[in-house]
Amino acid sequence: MNRKLALLVLAQGLFLTNNVCLIAINGLVGLALAPQAWMATLPICAYVAGGALTARLVGRHQLRFGRRLGFQIGLLVAIASSAMALWSVLHQQFWGVVAATLLGGYYSANAALYRFAATEVVAPARREAAISWVLGGGCLGAFLGPLLARESQNLLTAPFAGAYLLLIVIAVVGLGLISLIDFPPLPRPAAGAGGRSGAALVRQPVFLVAMAASALGYGVMSLLMAATPIAMGQCGLPFSDAGLVLQWHVLGMFVPSFFTGPLIKRIGVQPVLWMGVALNVGCVAFALSGQDRDHFLGALLLLGVGWNFLYIGGTTLFTQAYRPEEKTRAQGLMDTGVYTVMTLTSFSSGALVTTGGWQWMNLASLVPIALCAVALVFLAVRQRAPSSA
Repeated sequence: MNRKLALLVLAQGLFLTNNVCLIAINGLVGLALAPQAWMATLPICAYVAGGALTARLVGRHQLRFGRRLGFQIGLLVAIASSAMALWSVLHQQFWGVVAATLLGGYYSANAALYRFAATEVVAPARREAAISWVLGGGCLGAFLGPLLARESQNLLTAPFAGAYLLLIVIAVVGLGLISLIDFPPLPRPAAGAGGRSGAALVRQPVFLVAMAASALGYGVMSLLMAATPIAMGQCGLPFSDAGLVLQWHVLGMFVPSFFTGPLIKRIGVQPVLWMGVALNVGCVAFALSGQDRDHFLGALLLLGVGWNFLYIGGTTLFTQAYRPEEKTRAQGLMDTGVYTVMTLTSFSSGALVTTGGWQWMNLASLVPIALCAVALVFLAVRQRAPSSA
């Protein structure tokens, strides 16, 4: 831990405060304003889609402007998108909320690079720990996100409008933190040595599996978490219970970060990825066993820990897939894949929970979990092939 890393941890905590608060309220705001019930999670889907559409653009901006100015631009976009969402909710404009969250996706894709920036402010031998520490900053979001959503529910005339006002303040604080960090310059490719093309990078088995673990793990998490407040409401549970469940879910996502890095160094990245798959299966089994508050809480807690192992494991594996001069291109491709899968699952979330219900959602989540397991088997077979030849 050093000063730069500590500030990044705090910035990550504020970023997750933004995300958790949006997840907690946007489905309910969408349900209240949408023309059709199945469109309830479109504001969440738009937020993720905005990340998918801008992930590669964010990478180019980082290379052009540097880490600090690049991150500052992201936070200015967060302020603008929150202000736009605030106006839209106060004026009952559903499509305005969707447009605001689509714009906010740039901030999401931008702040997703905090974990990569962490590896640049520590010694190379500490990069796994740095990734874990920055993602562990999400614990702050576990407390602040549900708290902001709950306390701002009736802050202004329209329900939950006050949350967007508080998110503007959160982004301003994040802007101040990032302004205090002096990032090392990003390596620029020499003339005629720009590294491999995007297609060449993606064809690597390590790249494909790292992306699959991160994207599918995030996809399952997005599918279930986005629908949780709506599903709990369908079961007659109060919003305060949904806030508690999301709080424990986010703690499950980020508390393990403090030991996931050392665990990867001790037993290897692939066993940790397999543990993530197993925990996701456990989440589905727990969710299917009941629909009271404790079943939601237990399922989402297992989902959070499973996401942590898949995402940190996938990110660690991914650092083996590119050369220094390929960093921003590779990171843009990686996050494009992650956000694309999240867009599909967050869109499916609203339709599944309002038509098929919570149980069908969980059964559907077994498909991406199985695909992740297949990807891990594929990598293990490919890595053993040369030694057996």
